[in-house]
Amino acid sequence: MPGSLYGGVNQKKPGNDDRTRSARERLREQREADRAREKRKRTLIAAVAVVAVLGIAAGVGALVSSTGQDKDKSEQSSKAAVAPKGATGEGDVVIPEGRPAAKATLTVYEDFRCPGCGGFEAQFHDTIRDLQDKGQLKSEYHLVTIIDGNMGGTGSLNAANAAACAQDADKFPDYHDLLYKNQPDEREDAFADKGHLIKLAGQVKGLDTPAFQKCVNDGAHDGWVKKSNDAFGKSSFHSTPTVLLDGKNIYADQSNPLTPDKLKKMVADASKK
Repeated sequence: MPGSLYGGVNQKKPGNDDRTRSARERLREQREADRAREKRKRTLIAAVAVVAVLGIAAGVGALVSSTGQDKDKSEQSSKAAVAPKGATGEGDVVIPEGRPAAKATLTVYEDFRCPGCGGFEAQFHDTIRDLQDKGQLKSEYHLVTIIDGNMGGTGSLNAANAAACAQDADKFPDYHDLLYKNQPDEREDAFADKGHLIKLAGQVKGLDTPAFQKCVNDGAHDGWVKKSNDAFGKSSFHSTPTVLLDGKNIYADQSNPLTPDKLKKMVADASKK
């Protein structure tokens, strides 16, 4: 019976349309939930991938760093201060010439690129060799790399190493003199070319051997040359050539320049003591 005028309205029971709408809403909600889960899954996978990549990169970086450190250590080890045969003096940085019993000692700090050193050798070479041959004078050579430091390049270092290699072969005096006879302009770093240094060695009988070539190419005495140069840097001397006779600087005073005759007299006086 229909409701009265003052009665409540009867509730309508859900029909097919209501049920269809509810099903669609549930399907839509399920799809949205599925999409949200898929998005979270992709985000998680991407995050894991990033962490993995960073982990690999860190591992590679550590490996490269370790390899680099190992290489640096290896290079430092290979450039250890290996003194040439017969080196003497404090730290074995001296290459001696002449008879050990000679009373007078000439100490020479030289750089094979230094033009002043070339001038000294040109003026005093014959006198020094003559005094050495007579047993009146022994010489102590300190090889330094001051021009490399001032002008750049590696000619001082490479030439000094090659001279040390010649010392290993008992050919230092001849090769030392040959380098000065073929000294390039200090601005032309010709001695940086190890092939050139080896080619010059062909002019010294018996020097250009596989052992000498390897010594030059490997820079076998580079560490020793640097040690010699460091010792010079810590001394009270600041230029090349520096020439001492029995510890006294005899070449610095250009107002009273040294001459071959003066050197002979100084050596003779020292021999009388």
